[in-house]
Amino acid sequence: MAATGTEIGVPRYSISQLSMLEAESIYIIREVAAELERPALLFSGGKDSIVMLHLAQKAFWPARIPFPVVHIDTGHNFPEVLQFRDRQVQRLGVQLVVGSVQAAIDQGLVQEERSGSRNRIQTPVLLDIAERHGFNALLGGARRDEEKARAKERVFSFRDDFGQWDPKNQRPELWNLYNGRVNAGESIRVFPLSNWTELDIWHYIERESIEVPSIYLAHDREVFMRGGMVFGASELCPPREGEEVFTARVRYRTVGDATLTAAVFSDAHTYGKVIEEIAATRITERGATRGDDRVSEAAMEDRKREGYF
Repeated sequence: MAATGTEIGVPRYSISQLSMLEAESIYIIREVAAELERPALLFSGGKDSIVMLHLAQKAFWPARIPFPVVHIDTGHNFPEVLQFRDRQVQRLGVQLVVGSVQAAIDQGLVQEERSGSRNRIQTPVLLDIAERHGFNALLGGARRDEEKARAKERVFSFRDDFGQWDPKNQRPELWNLYNGRVNAGESIRVFPLSNWTELDIWHYIERESIEVPSIYLAHDREVFMRGGMVFGASELCPPREGEEVFTARVRYRTVGDATLTAAVFSDAHTYGKVIEEIAATRITERGATRGDDRVSEAAMEDRKREGYF
């Protein structure tokens, strides 16, 4: 809290927007720890989950984060992100629970789609991990500005005993009062970053000097064009016939499935430059770079109804 001026000798104080968002999110994280018996934090190594982990660390400091972090590993992750995930888990000394989509495929529990995308088949793996570990609250880094279906979520998003979401059957949230009561088999998805925007996230990362994976900043990469988007050429995402590979300076706005997540042309190699870039754009990171959200207008909502994050 900082003084902003004086009136008749009396200092006037105000709190910044970032500090208000931080306080709200920390309050929500503490409410989850107080109300729910077995919470966990979903951690992918992406910028939103990184901020979530930082907020959880602040919420309980100097004690350790009192719940495990969960990563649903599709097997299609960017190597830089997995390396970052492991460094953060080791640094904080938190328990990491990994749900492997590849292992589920090998065991015949799920079947890979013909397109090669594993986003949809993350859902049964997540639900299985939640059931096996008894997690009745999963903290996620989703924000309302990302996508239309995200905007329908409550902060405490109720899931039935099949792990499914019904946007018409959600609990009211008045005066920041959250209902964490669940019956056996039911659960809550909790989104402490609901009121944040992508720009807020980057301002906070800059203010707190939070480390992020290197691919969030501009770097030279071998890429190719597909469907009007620029994809990094790799074993997971090889160019097709007729797609020319070239080297360009790019960065990633989001770090999902490497087979479907595109980069953007960019020279933003510092947090400040990224903030300038985001402030000037009018397309969300999912709309600009996530091929799976272009399948249909309701692609995300369909997945969320099935139990997706």
